[in-house]
Amino acid sequence: MTTRLAARHAIAVGLVLGGVALVDGSGSAQAQGKLEARYSVTLGGVSFGQGNWTIDVHDDQYTATVSGSTVGLMRIFTSGQGSSAARGTVSNGQLLVNSYASSIQTDKKYDEVRMLLNSGAVKETIADPPSTPIPERIPVTDAHRKGVTDPMTAAIMRVPGTGDTFTPEACKSKVGVFDGRMRYDLSLSFKRLDKVKSEKGYQGTVVVCAVYFTPVAGHVPDRPVIKYLTDLRDAEIWLAPIAGTRLMVPYRASVPTPFGTGVLQATQFVSVPYPHRASANSVRSQ
Repeated sequence: MTTRLAARHAIAVGLVLGGVALVDGSGSAQAQGKLEARYSVTLGGVSFGQGNWTIDVHDDQYTATVSGSTVGLMRIFTSGQGSSAARGTVSNGQLLVNSYASSIQTDKKYDEVRMLLNSGAVKETIADPPSTPIPERIPVTDAHRKGVTDPMTAAIMRVPGTGDTFTPEACKSKVGVFDGRMRYDLSLSFKRLDKVKSEKGYQGTVVVCAVYFTPVAGHVPDRPVIKYLTDLRDAEIWLAPIAGTRLMVPYRASVPTPFGTGVLQATQFVSVPYPHRASANSVRSQ
């Protein structure tokens, strides 16, 4: 249970935790760019996994895909791989997910989630295997499936305003997330600015945020992993920009665990802006 939960959130929301896609209030999407990133995952300094993340954002739509697998000594104990994908629209600067799919395959287990959403409301969910119906589990109601986003989109943060993106405003967010089985809230708060240097791609400033996890429904409150994540106060994500946009995504995430600090770190972080596409009104006025 712990391994499956950690693996699902690690990819989508910076190891176990993530953020929120924000609206800047200006009415301008200003989000046209592509990111191709490669990450390594370590636990207590030991290589655990690796993955690739691609985000493609245009004026009116976006896609995000990720794939990963276990590496190194971890393969002695278990062999696993997973992938996730989210697709949606961009409306008045806000990312609105329409579909989300995630699958994780290990030597002994298979986990798959598929969701369809509309305007922040979950319309259809398929989870295989389904959550075990036990009395201690907090039931997920229809209300819990509204006003939410998926784990992938939750990791794409929009900085409000029109000025510098490397500000505390990048961390001022709270989002409701539904991953197909569990509904939870993620909250960020500003800690500091830092510097990073990739093997390939981005070199420069990052915004470091503290991350807090609050379970809402679909979980068993007394389970140790839920208690641990709820009480966690030392988790961090480091946010780096996607060129040509006001969007920022995790460059690094760290979560202390009983087995050592878990770290997701970008080794390659290459982003390029897309040329601004003129609107129909501006073309007619020329």
